[in-house]
Amino acid sequence: MVDLFNNLYLGFSVSLSLTNVFFCFVGVFVGTLIGVLPGIGPTATVAILIPSTFHLPPVTAVIMLAGIYYGAQYGGSTTTILLNIPGEVSSVITSLDGYQMALQGRAGPALGIAAFGSFIAGTIATFGLAIVAPPLANMALKFGAPEYTTLMVLGLVTATFLAQRSMFKALAMVVLGLILGTFGRDTVTGFPRFTFGFFEIEDGLGFIPLIMGLFGISEVLLNVEEIIKGEIISKGKIAGVLPSFEDWKRSISPILRGSVVGFILGVLPGGGALLGSLASYTMEKKISRTPDKFGTGMIEGVAGPESANNSASQGAFVPLLCLGIPCNAVMALLVGALMIHGVQPGPLTMTKNPDLFWGIITSMYAGNAILLVLNLPLIAIWVKLLKIPYGILYPLILLFCIIGAFSLNNSIFEIYLTIFFGVVGYIMRKVDYEAAPLVLAFVLGPMFEDSLKQALLISRGDLMVFFNRPLSLIFLLAASALIVVPPMIPICKKVVRRSMESGGR
Repeated sequence: MVDLFNNLYLGFSVSLSLTNVFFCFVGVFVGTLIGVLPGIGPTATVAILIPSTFHLPPVTAVIMLAGIYYGAQYGGSTTTILLNIPGEVSSVITSLDGYQMALQGRAGPALGIAAFGSFIAGTIATFGLAIVAPPLANMALKFGAPEYTTLMVLGLVTATFLAQRSMFKALAMVVLGLILGTFGRDTVTGFPRFTFGFFEIEDGLGFIPLIMGLFGISEVLLNVEEIIKGEIISKGKIAGVLPSFEDWKRSISPILRGSVVGFILGVLPGGGALLGSLASYTMEKKISRTPDKFGTGMIEGVAGPESANNSASQGAFVPLLCLGIPCNAVMALLVGALMIHGVQPGPLTMTKNPDLFWGIITSMYAGNAILLVLNLPLIAIWVKLLKIPYGILYPLILLFCIIGAFSLNNSIFEIYLTIFFGVVGYIMRKVDYEAAPLVLAFVLGPMFEDSLKQALLISRGDLMVFFNRPLSLIFLLAASALIVVPPMIPICKKVVRRSMESGGR
């Protein structure tokens, strides 16, 4: 416990510096703005803004980018409640009761409890992160090359869960990401691979052009096809934002339960915030004495899911900081951002960069406090921002993407590469191939290749080294289970259903 307080003291001394507080404010403000404006999302925003952090210290850069991620969870509730248009996918569940509360003239309490619930959940999740992270990182310090190799295999397999649709398409994207990660010179022999005569990619494909194309430009191309319309419920001032005593009485238990459930599910690969909000809503509906009223404006249906999605977004930092394994697309981008700044995320981060490790964790306390201050008084401003024409917004996003790509190496080639990946990302989205597994594999691929080579050199080419070590074997078994079990579930359900039908006859 003494070590925990010493570590927290170190973290607060870093995160509460004027510079880091300012960039934390910038991150959560931009995140809230992005959450309010439907159709952009934190993934594209983080991808676009990574180049702006090149001249910042690593801890400051990650504090700002992390603020965008969990700030978007706050902002997503505004459009969900007022317009019934979820700003974030994790806010879909909130629309079931939040929009109904707005129709009943209770938009203020719905927005207020969403903000307070997110603040409480974020604080609980940050404290949980501070407790869970050190022992997990210490355990991971015992890993050797075989353990790291199989851990990377597990990470690559979990990438398939980042896709919302077909697992086979996700596996195809993982393979493509691994191939793209091999572009450039071999780290051992120095032999160029897949350079196609372009000296600009002899050091490998740029991470920034890849993500800005796949997420930023493709997002714009996709959204210009759609006209997002919505009618704001309250055109005037939204009054009564502070929840009443009765609202708090009904909401405090769902907030606490949602915080715990969201944090646990946030650690899991793929859709943690969405899964957390869905699990919280289902739990509250089952516990409630009036489950039939859910979907008609129950404040519990806002408090629980909004707490869960914010808690889950911070729980996602556990595998990132402790194991170097990102569990969603934004975390994969943060891995790339850390590597650009010369920091290798993983179990050694806590010992080699304790100021960064604990600075990021404690910055979430400040970030959640700033978000609470931002969300309650500025709701009227967020509502006005919803009226910004997309014809103005999207050209600006394209401009930021092009500037960010060029600023990387002052190279026109990087701009062409960004545009190319933007078109590729657009085509992928149109045919239901998602970019998140590709990016995760692109980030993990080089680390997997290096650890695989080290393990084989140590064992002199004996593949049994991955099966003879207990932790390595556990990771391989877990990866195998993740591949085999999910496709078997629908088959088992069909068999059980048929057997029950035949038995009934």
